[in-house]
Amino acid sequence: MDRIANAFARARAANRAAFVAYLCAGDPDFDTSLAACRALLQNGTDILELGVPFSDPLADGLTNQLAAQRALAGGMTSARVFELVRRLRAEFPEAPIVFYTYYNLVFSNGVAAYVRAAHEAGVDGMLTLDLPPEEAGEVEAACTTYGVKTVFIVAPTTPDARLPKIADAATGFIYYVSREGVTGVRAEVAGGIGEAVARIKAHTALPVVVGFGLSTRAHVAAVAAHADGVVVGSALVNVIRDHLAYRVAIAPRLAVVAADLAAGAVKMG
Repeated sequence: MDRIANAFARARAANRAAFVAYLCAGDPDFDTSLAACRALLQNGTDILELGVPFSDPLADGLTNQLAAQRALAGGMTSARVFELVRRLRAEFPEAPIVFYTYYNLVFSNGVAAYVRAAHEAGVDGMLTLDLPPEEAGEVEAACTTYGVKTVFIVAPTTPDARLPKIADAATGFIYYVSREGVTGVRAEVAGGIGEAVARIKAHTALPVVVGFGLSTRAHVAAVAAHADGVVVGSALVNVIRDHLAYRVAIAPRLAVVAADLAAGAVKMG
């Protein structure tokens, strides 16, 4: 079952972009994180992007850095991340789950062993943020062996000459980072998204999703006009941050926020 391809197909059939929601696994604790992910998947999320907590998340802004710190402080480990995925997979057998991770976490556990464990837990794809396609051969091979899709990033600064290499390495989708810098909420959508998506699509038939800085329904709608998928992360993580004193409120609030954001993914016209 190619859950990722199926999710994009369902979204296209409904004339909308796929809504991709990010949370850090285990933030702020295992049970709250499970409830939070459940709330997203029950309220319009097509693909769940799970951040694997890491002590040095160099691509992330302060919001996601603090989420990783909370998860690690709450006792989250690789084994617990896999357990979280297993629990979600049992409840949501068709929902794609993609790891948003760093190469150190994959390498330190043994690449093949890590990818196999991810697959057995129910992970559908892996975005290894700091691993360029030129150095990703071992990860690509393991993902091919175990049926895990690969996701690679294109940035605004990526030259056209590198696009074929990135497109060839990806098997799940391409993630266009709409802004330079790290993750985080921004007030406005970056310019040139339509042109950037078209430039990527000239080299691949895979879906192209757009993320970084998107935080409102209007942002989602603006990007959905051009992209196959829209990623929202920090705005959802902020819901967790804002309700740490009363954690049982996190999942209900995320349900409302996710449903509102997902509604923006309908393509107009």
